[in-house]
Amino acid sequence: MLREVTSNEIFTILIMIGLIAMTMAKTIYANRFNEFSAILLNSKYLNIYARDQKFFDWFDALLFVNFIISAAIFICICYNALFTNLNLNPNVMLKIIFSIGAFLLIKVLFERLLASIFNIDDVMDNYLFQKTSYKNFFGILLIPINAFLIYSITPSKTVIYIVLAILLSLVILGLTSSLKRYRSLIKSNLFYFILYLCTLEIAPYIILYKFVTMY
Repeated sequence: MLREVTSNEIFTILIMIGLIAMTMAKTIYANRFNEFSAILLNSKYLNIYARDQKFFDWFDALLFVNFIISAAIFICICYNALFTNLNLNPNVMLKIIFSIGAFLLIKVLFERLLASIFNIDDVMDNYLFQKTSYKNFFGILLIPINAFLIYSITPSKTVIYIVLAILLSLVILGLTSSLKRYRSLIKSNLFYFILYLCTLEIAPYIILYKFVTMY
């Protein structure tokens, strides 16, 4: 019982940090946040802000902080429901959050490096901006989902599978939008697109899964 209370306290603090980061983004960049919130309904946000990309963007950075925190919490909830209870403490949670953040940042830097090597910087920049935007949006969706799973119900395998199915549907929706935007480019470079999916979108997550389950 004590471990459960302690875990909830850790989750509460992390959710609050995520909410603060999201609120700062909404307050400082009010118009941009309003357009960002409709990203699944139309491509207005992507069309407007893809042209004004910077290597470091405070709006994306604040939402990215919330994403890695929310993702870490959701992963812990799923792991506890599907496998076994983790002995959570601040040190463990910080390691999980840092690992997710480091993994995603290294992956983006590697993708940018490959884009420079193959001279496709503009295409890759737009694609990474779109992918980052969708991740940040999912990070916001995870806030109420995490709160519901922590404070309202005891997550069962059935509930977790339902939530995962909903999130997967949203991911497919976002992926479909990306494919439509780059349909002509993909058709003319289908082999390289499949190679990219296997090496940079599928393989890293399989390696990460193997690493997590091993250690």
